[in-house]
Amino acid sequence: MTITKRQIPSFLNFAKSNLSQRFMLIGLAMTLFFIFLAFFAPVLQGWGWLQNPKEFLSNPIHEAPSLKHWFGTSRLGYDVFSRTIFGVQAALQVVILATALSMVIGVPLGMVSGYLGGKLDKILLFLMDSIYTLPGLLLSVTLAFVVGRGILNAAIAISIAYIPQYYRVVRNHTVSVKTEVYIEAAQAMGASTWIVLSRYLFFNVIQSVPVLFTLNAADAILVLGGLGFLGLGLPEEVPEWGYDLKQALEALPTGIWWTTLFPGLAMTIMVVGLSLLGEGLNDFVNPRLRRENKQ
Repeated sequence: MTITKRQIPSFLNFAKSNLSQRFMLIGLAMTLFFIFLAFFAPVLQGWGWLQNPKEFLSNPIHEAPSLKHWFGTSRLGYDVFSRTIFGVQAALQVVILATALSMVIGVPLGMVSGYLGGKLDKILLFLMDSIYTLPGLLLSVTLAFVVGRGILNAAIAISIAYIPQYYRVVRNHTVSVKTEVYIEAAQAMGASTWIVLSRYLFFNVIQSVPVLFTLNAADAILVLGGLGFLGLGLPEEVPEWGYDLKQALEALPTGIWWTTLFPGLAMTIMVVGLSLLGEGLNDFVNPRLRRENKQ
């Protein structure tokens, strides 16, 4: 009687996984940690472990990190620790909404453009290439002036810059897949355009979308920080890292370092985590790249 050992999936076996998979697991752990903070920040506040991030009148100004205020206080008396933790919540709300909006618009446009071709394809290509040539931050700043401040408005301003990326990736995949035999067979059997797009093309052209989603989310955090630093992001009462960095900039030359360090460090770690996760997902999605990493 032989006993067979249950094998652990390769992506869970940290010791035997390649470097890209290890980085992906590290990025996943970092991302899940920030998601945990975003969901449980109100609970921690209810337990008394976090101050109200909007409360500032009862706190001393520019107090150094201590047992009472772990990350110190700002020039307005805000508790930096509380503002940093609740800043995760605001960042995730805007970033997820922005990347979801760009994906919902860019993916269908890419599929329709690549499948139908013709004048529609040329018009959409010209439009998307025109948007793609503009710097993302500059485009977001311009739109933020128009739509104003707020979570939804900031998400709309950020999402416009990412639509061409989803469009180009999905369109190129659609152009290469629509000539496959099973697509031609479905067309010969009288399947409508909607049936072909939804049943036969959709799941074959979105392999790279999760990778693009995580990488765009990492970039969107930096763009949101830039908007907040310029005073174009979220309302002042909402805890946001970019706005806090703007308020801390004046005090930095005087030796008040904690108001700048902790929000900036949180933003950096979150961006690095999402970037590592995206690069690791790219290794799984791209079989050729995975084979090269194993060699």
